[in-house]
Amino acid sequence: MGVRRRIAAAEGNAALAEWRAGATDRKTTATAVRYALEELSERAPGNSVEVRVPPFGVAQCIEGPRHTRGTPPNVVETDPATWLALVTGALGWDSAVAEGKVAASGLRAELADRLPLFAR
Repeated sequence: MGVRRRIAAAEGNAALAEWRAGATDRKTTATAVRYALEELSERAPGNSVEVRVPPFGVAQCIEGPRHTRGTPPNVVETDPATWLALVTGALGWDSAVAEGKVAASGLRAELADRLPLFAR
């Protein structure tokens, strides 16, 4: 079963392009973040890791034990600007973690081999 897309590829890619060009408005950022979360879930299907980008979205991804109650054991959380920098390749995973821009907890909460999603 694939990911149910809410954002069309054309709309998502347009938002990413606008963000790369310097747009920081809420609508563009929200669309780009949500589209990237959908893309991650499609490329790495599963329910063992929860990726949170407040206030815009959350996605579950990566195969493994399914989480059903309480706080998930594998969580990645970051802000919208850092998430978009990670998925576009403007920032590397290791640097983001080392700089404290990403909180990653759990054995499976490692996205270095899954990012970037949209390299130029």
